[in-house]
Amino acid sequence: MLKELRLSLSLVLLLACGFLYRLSLKSGCLFSCGPAFKSPQGPESVLSRGRSIVFIETSERLEPPPLVSCALESAAKVYPGQPVAFFMKGLSNGTRLTPNSSYPALSLLSAMDNVFFFPLDMERLFEGTPLLAWYTRIDSEREQYWLHVSADAARLAVVWKYGGVYMDTDLISLRPVPDENFVAAQGSGSCSNGVFGFEPRHPFLWACMENFVEHYNSRVWGNQGPLLMTRMLRVRCRLGAFPRRGRGDLRCGDLSVLHPDRFYPIPFRQWGRYYQVWDPPDPAFRASYALHLWNFMNRRERKTVRPGSGTLAERLYRRHCPGTYGRLLLRGPTPPPGPGPRGAPAA
Repeated sequence: MLKELRLSLSLVLLLACGFLYRLSLKSGCLFSCGPAFKSPQGPESVLSRGRSIVFIETSERLEPPPLVSCALESAAKVYPGQPVAFFMKGLSNGTRLTPNSSYPALSLLSAMDNVFFFPLDMERLFEGTPLLAWYTRIDSEREQYWLHVSADAARLAVVWKYGGVYMDTDLISLRPVPDENFVAAQGSGSCSNGVFGFEPRHPFLWACMENFVEHYNSRVWGNQGPLLMTRMLRVRCRLGAFPRRGRGDLRCGDLSVLHPDRFYPIPFRQWGRYYQVWDPPDPAFRASYALHLWNFMNRRERKTVRPGSGTLAERLYRRHCPGTYGRLLLRGPTPPPGPGPRGAPAA
């Protein structure tokens, strides 16, 4: 009798487990709808091949504005066989996100097979790097530009650990970057930290992290970011000028120093051209891998992409991030988000 009872209970348990498994496959949820980010195994396994595309959000903001969504969507389209990773500070406090109407951008992005969301745990990220000692002693409450400085540090550590390409969240991808180890020139004699790519554990990034700590000065805007990249590149190489004809890149050892037109064909002083109507309306940008939309200026001047305006920015959205255009712009504005890191302020 006892043996038969145990057998019956075992059969009931197996049937119940099967039912719950089928239910979870059908609905995508089990007991509660889990996080919108599909990364239960952690970044180590997802990004282990060193070919990821990395974005970072150092504010507590959970809902990306349209430009951030466009940056991730366009990257997911351009790099379909590579993971697109979004490290978000707002996820590190245990918040569970559900793909509902409260977060339309996260719902859109989490449906893409190669987009992954990870909590940005600074202390864990900096383990095994020169940045950990700096991070544990710094008083972030007294730092004027903490969101920006912490983003500068995080991008160095994440690419050093996992490899891949880091991109600011105001970059719209057009075509793949062919170089594995590269930095991007923003102009003659200046290097950007808004986009760069390296194989894992590259010594250039280690040297950058050491210099970050040794010459830390957060009162100077960009000292830990583009100025850091520029001075470290000058230590490594004596580079000449870019060719006057064509858009040839430069070499610095095993690094490619990419021509400004690769990411900055519209320079900073002409940033407003993205919000103008062009003739012809669809420039090819054949030499560019991605376009930097200078979102710091967009926010300061209150520029937004308006459907039907025919501006260059609107046409870029329609072509390179149609999901973002259709679901976040045509359906109406999103609630005003909080402040973001450099390269990812509110669109």
